Amino acid sequence: MDRGLFIGSAFIAGRSGKRIQCIDPATGEPFDSVPAGNAADVDAAVSAARKAFDSGWKRTSGAERAKVLREISKGINANRDGLAALETRDNGKPLAESYIDVDTIAQIYEMYAGLAEGLDAKGEEAVDLPGEAMKSTVAYRPIGVVGMITPWNFPLEQFTWKVAPAIAAGCCAVVKPSEFTSLSSLELARIIADAGLPAGVLNVVTGTGPEAGEALVRHPGIDKISFTGSTATGKHIMRIAAEDLKRVSLELGGKNPVIVFDDVDIDPAVEWVAFGAFVNQGQVCTATSRLLIHDTIADRFLKRLTEVAEAIRIGSGNAEGVKMGPLVSQAQYDKVMSYIEAGRKAGATLLTGGARPAGFDKGYFVAPTIFSDVADDMTIWTDEIFGPVLSVMRFKDEAEAIRRANDTPYGLAATVLSKDEARAERVADALDAGITWQNCNNMVVIQAPWGGVKKSGMGRELGRWGLESFLEPKQKTRWLPGGGLGWYEVPAAAGG
Repeated sequence: MDRGLFIGSAFIAGRSGKRIQCIDPATGEPFDSVPAGNAADVDAAVSAARKAFDSGWKRTSGAERAKVLREISKGINANRDGLAALETRDNGKPLAESYIDVDTIAQIYEMYAGLAEGLDAKGEEAVDLPGEAMKSTVAYRPIGVVGMITPWNFPLEQFTWKVAPAIAAGCCAVVKPSEFTSLSSLELARIIADAGLPAGVLNVVTGTGPEAGEALVRHPGIDKISFTGSTATGKHIMRIAAEDLKRVSLELGGKNPVIVFDDVDIDPAVEWVAFGAFVNQGQVCTATSRLLIHDTIADRFLKRLTEVAEAIRIGSGNAEGVKMGPLVSQAQYDKVMSYIEAGRKAGATLLTGGARPAGFDKGYFVAPTIFSDVADDMTIWTDEIFGPVLSVMRFKDEAEAIRRANDTPYGLAATVLSKDEARAERVADALDAGITWQNCNNMVVIQAPWGGVKKSGMGRELGRWGLESFLEPKQKTRWLPGGGLGWYEVPAAAGG
């Protein structure tokens, strides 16, 4: 592909002349490269975005923006095969999952087209005031130029979760995708430009976090930062953003529980647990990597879960029937393997996995891994691993399950599996999480809010909540004709 940085609706060379290799996770071999953007590149992108915003994009109607958003959706559908293949090559995920991602982002641009039109229909919101002296309304204005930093686990989706609502709101964007998976973001930028988005409304600067990401967060021309990634990086971004009082939205880590009660049907419950732990190789912020299983069914359940995990087909994302591909990078592989070793040393029982699957000498493959007999203080129970590692504890009653599920600094997602609908609802309400699932797992509803509590972040994406995160409410109050304030006494006229 050999694309450059996307600035002002054109692909240009990076100023440093340096490039970052794109590595195929299935082989560990380079197959392409992207520019290593730096602070000067970020400055050029922010300038292009500011020019586009101030010269007219912020004054466009929702209907005008909706037209572009629908053209983007059409462009994505027309390029479906190429986008899916590129996502799998760059990220490693199974091709079937890449197709789901591509279809989802097309739906998201279409959804935000409708929400942009809804802004026109809504107009200014009247405020209910006592008396008749004043009239007050609330107008919603785009927040400005937004810096966006996206992760490597769902490159196309995470790019779209931020860019689509920002466009719908009338904002302009500078995106810094992960240096591990930048190619699909650049290709999507081309499709968006072809859809008629004015120059400068969207800009993409590839590069590392310390170089391009840091410069983006620190840039004085950025009005807001929207970040998805680790909690540690989110804290760092907040500290920097505080210097300029930039708006910040953070979607951060999770160590998400799945609670399985003793009334479930074993096979479907096992499938939901396996899906929640191992889909996308466990590289999911909402991966349910902590299993709390009722003691009376634990032995049967874990035996069946182990059988299912060992039957998952592993391989290159392009191979037919593959359910688990490689991890995204050597660094991530090393991190996951270090946690597995820590679990062994801490005394947890390894039920399955824990190593490279047989026959995979190249690439970043890790077999689905399950630990039982896990203690509260083990790092495999407390830390976000971001790999196919499931840790298991048993519980005796509902209160214990809730207590153990909530005993974490994170609060992104949680799952409850039970045939008792009243109990499932009661337990879900008691869990400290921004997203809960009952009798399903890791289902993304694009029309609903997505985000966490505690150290899992702040702000929400998707649905109308995603749009509202790029809008500022503006109060507009006027005094109606008919008299003065009466704050001071008017002196009598001289000679009266």
